[in-house]
Amino acid sequence: MNASTFIAMTEQNHIDELVTNCAKAALAASRMMANVPAHRKNVALLKLAEMLERRTDELIEANRRDVEAARISGLSDAMIDRLVLDEKRVAKMANGVREVAELPDPVGEQIEKIDRPNGLDIRKIRVPIGVIGIIYESRPNVTIDCAVLCFKSGNACILRGGRESYHSNIALVKCIHEVLEAEGLPIAAVSFIETTERYALHRLLKLSQYVHCIIPRGGEGLIRMVTEEAHMPVIKHYKGVCNAYIDKDADKDMAVRVVTNGKVQRPGVCNALENLVVHQDVVDSVFPYVARDLARHGVELRCDFRSRMALEAFGGFSNLKDASEEDYSEEYLDLKIAVRVVHDLNAAIEFVNSYGSGHSDVIITSDKAAASAFMAGVDSATVYWNASTRFTDGFEFGMGAEIGISTDKLHARGPMGLKELTTYKYVIYGEGQIRG
Repeated sequence: MNASTFIAMTEQNHIDELVTNCAKAALAASRMMANVPAHRKNVALLKLAEMLERRTDELIEANRRDVEAARISGLSDAMIDRLVLDEKRVAKMANGVREVAELPDPVGEQIEKIDRPNGLDIRKIRVPIGVIGIIYESRPNVTIDCAVLCFKSGNACILRGGRESYHSNIALVKCIHEVLEAEGLPIAAVSFIETTERYALHRLLKLSQYVHCIIPRGGEGLIRMVTEEAHMPVIKHYKGVCNAYIDKDADKDMAVRVVTNGKVQRPGVCNALENLVVHQDVVDSVFPYVARDLARHGVELRCDFRSRMALEAFGGFSNLKDASEEDYSEEYLDLKIAVRVVHDLNAAIEFVNSYGSGHSDVIITSDKAAASAFMAGVDSATVYWNASTRFTDGFEFGMGAEIGISTDKLHARGPMGLKELTTYKYVIYGEGQIRG
């Protein structure tokens, strides 16, 4: 064995020990957290919110190191936007923590009660999942969102952030640990894997005896890798290919507002629009005004033949490209949108179900029957009528924060808040009954 191989094996053994010990400690902490009263959890959360505000300058300074490194490494502007912490975003994190503290504690909630003829009293009770591994990229606010939701729902979490937000995450976890320690709660309830070595992730994904589920948040490549390698259940969404359908009865001004907001407000996030579907009856009337507003914000339109004809006839566009078949399945996370003209509502539904990713889709129309048909026919986690897909967010849904947005169909779907981080067990009360 040469020296480099020996060093590599030694480092690998060190990471094995680091990650395994982290998972063992998290499991022990999860068993304690399952029985922590709601008021104790809420006190800790309120103190965390205060600490985040007091340490805003320190958090922004740690984040500055990450942002500078990201720029040097050539990270895209959209990804850097996801990475940046400023006073407004730190304040939003703190407010999110307070909102979670105010929410009802789901642990112990009775979901169902069954009284059997033999006198058995069967109750279905909400309980924590246990240990949740969260793997994410870029956005440091995920550290706080995931930590507080897992904490409030009685779980322990193991956080594995990306290297691009390493210093930001360390500073945030330090705040969390100081609060947990001051409140006499297990620090391992919020664990952070303090290495950027990729092998640590691969090791974590094998520890199904300690970790009960994994939630990956990031690009499609990361999520597919996690899904393929994990030995425990994975709650996921591969990508956010969100669609807006402008129906034949759409209001022009509303279409402009909803589509522009869905594409432009934050193009680098998973609930931003990537496809624009247009009914043929409004391709020469409503659509050009929507396209003009998108162009005014620097959006590149990738058009099919019919939509390009309409815009060229309308005039004034220099940002048009011909759409390829692959464009309609692309998550751009950038100022680009693909356009398809359809002949009726059913074709729009078929397009969304074929090319979308089951994340968030919207119909813009004044026709209630058309809206009902679209919302029933589109198989996505969230479906909107006359509102921006940018609302697909735990904070906007009143969850305080979210741990992710699931496009799975089992266990959880859409923004995942407190209840989605629990499972249940049956508690049965008897008086000596036996089965004959």
